[in-house]
Amino acid sequence: MQILGIGSRVKHPAYGDGVIIEVDRAAYRVSFILYGIKHVGKEYETWEIIEAIEHSERANFDEAEQSLMKILEHYSDLSHVVDLGDKWDDGTMVLQPADSSLKSKEIPIDTFFHKIVMVRDRLRVMEQRINSSKLTDEEKVNLQQYITRIYGSLTTFNVLFKYKEDHFTGDKK
Repeated sequence: MQILGIGSRVKHPAYGDGVIIEVDRAAYRVSFILYGIKHVGKEYETWEIIEAIEHSERANFDEAEQSLMKILEHYSDLSHVVDLGDKWDDGTMVLQPADSSLKSKEIPIDTFFHKIVMVRDRLRVMEQRINSSKLTDEEKVNLQQYITRIYGSLTTFNVLFKYKEDHFTGDKK
């Protein structure tokens, strides 16, 4: 039986892609992208080993951290820093009702921008989950079309982004 080391990449039939973050006497502690950290017995043989790292009795934290960062960068776009356009720094968004007897609402632009970026990141996670799901190809395409339309609806907010590569893009017909 092969003992996997910290940083080994695996694919579990139920939990999907993961990376071993700790090895103890009887089990691996595995960080799965969609399901978080789970314990899996060392005797477990049903998963697919994507990349085996040699086990060493003494693994240091830096190696484990580097391995985990590599996995997260590979599978997720959530770590990407998105900058607000300079002209909006310290700005305020004002929502003014048509009825002048009602009070307007002021929101710091960076707070609003953060919420827009979170929507974008959650849409990307949804795309990843759809792509890795057991849906048929036709069902995946149908759901992807809805997500593309959502991105298209959000293009109004592209004016807030500092860099064009961070913009929302919808269907390019």
